Amino acid sequence: MKRRKKLIIYIILRLLVILSLIRQIILHDYENAFVCIITLLLFTLPDIVKNKFKVKLPKLLESIIYIFIFGAEILGELNNFYGTIPHFDTLLHTISGFIWGGIGFSVVNLLNDKNKTVSLSPLYIALFGLCFSITSSTIWEFGEFAVDELFAKNAQRDTVINEIHSTDLTKDNNMLNINNINKTIIYYDNDKTYEIDSGYLDIGIKDTMKDMIVGSIGALLYSMFGYLYLTKNKYKFVKGFMLEKMGSD
Repeated sequence: MKRRKKLIIYIILRLLVILSLIRQIILHDYENAFVCIITLLLFTLPDIVKNKFKVKLPKLLESIIYIFIFGAEILGELNNFYGTIPHFDTLLHTISGFIWGGIGFSVVNLLNDKNKTVSLSPLYIALFGLCFSITSSTIWEFGEFAVDELFAKNAQRDTVINEIHSTDLTKDNNMLNINNINKTIIYYDNDKTYEIDSGYLDIGIKDTMKDMIVGSIGALLYSMFGYLYLTKNKYKFVKGFMLEKMGSD
């Protein structure tokens, strides 16, 4: 039954991506068409992981991975949910932290079960899952920064802010606090201007830090639940996010 539900989710999402791809080609939007192709390739990752590392992905985890990829690429990028749906990006990064926490947790737990000479404590396994997820989130932010720098994109989303606290704007290294900013005028190309009516533009720092914080919160939640699962046999739902050895029940 779980396998059937996973298959239905996969087929529906794949068809939606293919329809989006056809639509983008008709509109001659080849950049978005490329995003659709990347999404289809990402859909193959679970099978690649299973075949390469001889592990089994729980149906719940696999389904959530498909939904996450669809949400991030098709809903977020193509349909601009990042810009129109409040906290959509925050939700995805929190979920990704939880997922990566589960993957890191289960990887070291599998190695611990396999190794007969060394027995790692549940606390160590939980901490490894937490660190694994935070590291993965950091590498993802490195990627977003690289995309923005190399291809002039906006993966690290801009944020309009209303205050600045800086020592670099003063010559004597004293703190300069500028509050209640209501307009910024940008001069560029000598004779062109652009006005930001509601404040000052932060070009990605707040977005990056927010993403890393909520991803860490998601990872911390999984590590806590995973620790209690190993020590108290509670919160058995975490098993739905753990990799298993091929051939296990």
